[in-house]
Amino acid sequence: MGVSGQKDVIISVRGLRTQFGEHVVHNHLDLDVYRGEVLGIVGGSGTGKSVLLRAIVGLLHPTAGKISVFGHVLDDLPADQRQQTEQRWGVLFQDGALFSSLTVAQNVQAAMREQLDLPQNLMDELAAMKITMVGLDPSAAHKLPHELSGGMRKRAGLARALALDPEIVFLDEPTAGLDPIGAAAFDALIKQLQQTLGLTVFMVTHDLDSLYAICDRIAVLADQRVVVAGTIDDMMQQSHPWIREYFHGPRARAADASAHSAVT
Repeated sequence: MGVSGQKDVIISVRGLRTQFGEHVVHNHLDLDVYRGEVLGIVGGSGTGKSVLLRAIVGLLHPTAGKISVFGHVLDDLPADQRQQTEQRWGVLFQDGALFSSLTVAQNVQAAMREQLDLPQNLMDELAAMKITMVGLDPSAAHKLPHELSGGMRKRAGLARALALDPEIVFLDEPTAGLDPIGAAAFDALIKQLQQTLGLTVFMVTHDLDSLYAICDRIAVLADQRVVVAGTIDDMMQQSHPWIREYFHGPRARAADASAHSAVT
């Protein structure tokens, strides 16, 4: 919170336009992300959820608009300051995006090796700590990605995202491909880490269970922009056709029942 009691905006997107050739994905998109919250990004197929994430972290350049993170417009920063800013976030891509020829420990150390000047024994200790932090057995440190289950690969990817002690973590469909038990365990891990480390979490997801279980707010992409951002209760009051279908359908009711049973 700011001194006036207003929420601290850690990511601000204004007037964003992204397009590929003639295909416009976003147009006049505005979004605020508040420090310390878990924000879920949802929308139908083709609404550009992952495109929005990639634009914020600088992996693609928007056609128009302004993106500020930590109060800085990234495109205005000199290269060295931009690099320092980018060290303050971590990203978990949908498939984990691990280097297949590196062990889990080496994957976690990749960012350390690139950005920091640390002795190997200290990087080994830090990697072991991150691997334990995400709920993996210490023995996983020496395994290659193909030797891990899907859920373990996601946890290894999360350990790598946390390698530089980020303030923001971006998650792209973190529970995709996991069975319900594995997905619920991963949700619980994200919430625990968010609370323990004081993280801000920007999570692209289609998983209703995740929205009910761990998200403080939800932003809905439709019609090339964010049509609404708010709590689950806010979503239930919306008249937009896609939002009504998504949050009032049978899967939504099942997720709601599951969330309530978890609380009780």
